Amino acid sequence: MSTIQKHEDLIVWQKAHKFVIEVYSLTKIFPNAEKFALANQLNRAAVSVASNIVEGFYRVSVNERKRFYIIARASLEEAKYQLLIAKDLNYFSFEKYQIIINLSNEVGKLLNGWTKIQK
Repeated sequence: MSTIQKHEDLIVWQKAHKFVIEVYSLTKIFPNAEKFALANQLNRAAVSVASNIVEGFYRVSVNERKRFYIIARASLEEAKYQLLIAKDLNYFSFEKYQIIINLSNEVGKLLNGWTKIQK
């Protein structure tokens, strides 16, 4: 069993990073009018998930770590809502929505589990 020495070793971060890449791929197909609106906000929320996992990982106190993981979870929920808006505006297919929502749900479960085991 390998030890976790850096944030890249965390499965939750790996999945969150994949989520960021998928969100960026999706927002590339948004209408130009959304470039500085919903697309930008969605990209920022997705990046916030992975970024807060990284920042939390390197914090010294348990409370600080948990605070960043909770912020990551809130950013994930924000991104999920923004994905719903984009889907409802028909910016991408329901099938693409299901794929990315499934990934976001996986990130959420991993993040909840990781937050709970912090000591």
